[in-house]
Amino acid sequence: EVYLAESGGGSVQAGGSLRLACRASGYTVRNRLMGWFRQAPGEGREGVASIYDDGTSKYAESVRGRFTISRDNTENTLYLQMNSLKPADTAMYYCAGRQSTANSMRRLDEDVYDYWGQGTQVTVSS
Repeated sequence: EVYLAESGGGSVQAGGSLRLACRASGYTVRNRLMGWFRQAPGEGREGVASIYDDGTSKYAESVRGRFTISRDNTENTLYLQMNSLKPADTAMYYCAGRQSTANSMRRLDEDVYDYWGQGTQVTVSS
């Protein structure tokens, strides 16, 4: 069975940083499209960043230049480094993985992904 376990969320002030981690079990992050999504209260789920096996990444316009997605294949873990955080970044953050080893042109669309973690809360105060 596939488990994606997020960690690293918390409460920070605007301008601060957090590093989220998503450790996978029953699933190999290497060779797969992986992504981070977020959902604020009353809002739909938004694609934040994705990374494919070839190392290419894609970011939502709202986080580009502030967030960095990466993976450690040895640790079988996906990361999201978040800098210069803003109150608008407050949300539950989820990692997601695609079952297929194929890439996708819609890398920030949630329906591309098959596996999801339970989420980790990020709260940014002004």
